[in-house]
Amino acid sequence: MPHMNGRELARKLFETRPDTKVLYMSGYTDNAIVHNGILDAGVAFLQKPITPAVLARKVRAVLDGV
Repeated sequence: MPHMNGRELARKLFETRPDTKVLYMSGYTDNAIVHNGILDAGVAFLQKPITPAVLARKVRAVLDGV
């Protein structure tokens, strides 16, 4: 995104819609993302590339709060 990153977007969404579910995706490894402070531990995250089936399962899990 040209004007903000995903974390900033999520923060803005939570201001008006605190029940919003967020799933982060990146081409970087999950270790690089979490350990560099980009995401907090326990945040829903998928590392690309992913299959449609993996995406569907993760989206369902996030929506269900699992």
